[in-house]
Amino acid sequence: MAIPTETVYGLAADAENPTAVLKIFAAKGRPSFHPLIVHIASAEALPQWAASVPENARRLAERFWPGPLTMILPRSERVPGVVTGDLPTVGLRVPAHPLAQALLQDFGGGLAAPSANRFGRVSPTTAQHVREELGDRVDLILDGGPCQVGLESTIVDLSGDTPVLLRPGAITPEQLAEVLPNLALDANASGTHCSGRLESHYAPQASVQIVLQDELDERIAAAQGPVAVLSNREPTSSAAFHWLPMPDDPIRYAQLLYSRLRELDERQIPLALVVLPAEAGIGLAIADRVRKAAAPRPSTHAG
Repeated sequence: MAIPTETVYGLAADAENPTAVLKIFAAKGRPSFHPLIVHIASAEALPQWAASVPENARRLAERFWPGPLTMILPRSERVPGVVTGDLPTVGLRVPAHPLAQALLQDFGGGLAAPSANRFGRVSPTTAQHVREELGDRVDLILDGGPCQVGLESTIVDLSGDTPVLLRPGAITPEQLAEVLPNLALDANASGTHCSGRLESHYAPQASVQIVLQDELDERIAAAQGPVAVLSNREPTSSAAFHWLPMPDDPIRYAQLLYSRLRELDERQIPLALVVLPAEAGIGLAIADRVRKAAAPRPSTHAG
């Protein structure tokens, strides 16, 4: 079943049912060693899913849950090894989307739910994206409209002595630092494996290249074949290009990014030149996703 969250659409199954969880991996073509995030209804359920809940976790939950924040904690015996790739930790999140909340409240358990896309591909931010991406691999799609955030959740590792930011998202380092003044921003400070940590990820079939605004005309002229430009200002190049305008506001940029990356493939444009917003606030998360989309493509990806 695919469900909406405020970040992206997820492919959900009962986190305590290994058979159901394995169907997620099969539908996505995702390696079974790659851990999933468990979505729960409220912070009150944390002790059921985490073997220990440090004060840092309680403070983060009070400040940011429900919301686009995942915490990595030691897993309890309630969490099957298939969910975590047999790791001793589990990612936990309380989503803010009202439809996801209603489902979790009615269900009463936890839902393992990675993004509802094929392994390594662009995450879906609408129900239609899920249909296009997975087709009959998913038997039910709950349509909750476009995702409000548009990028995957911020991930913070709280399983060690020092909290570590593993993946940037809409909950920014500046916001986290207000609760965790000792937060480490270098993901390499943690050896914990989680979603979105591999070099190549969030990738369309098109090749993605990051450029500066003042480089666009030269790069468009040098392109061999059709080229698209994702930027907030239209290039002045006399050469042919497809301009896919991006908002000035980085929050709106994040909401639109994955739809634009999907549009590249819908139009069969083989190359995209992307101008990033400033790498501050959610701009840090945008840059993380685009760099992974632009990275060399291995034979397998993280989904």
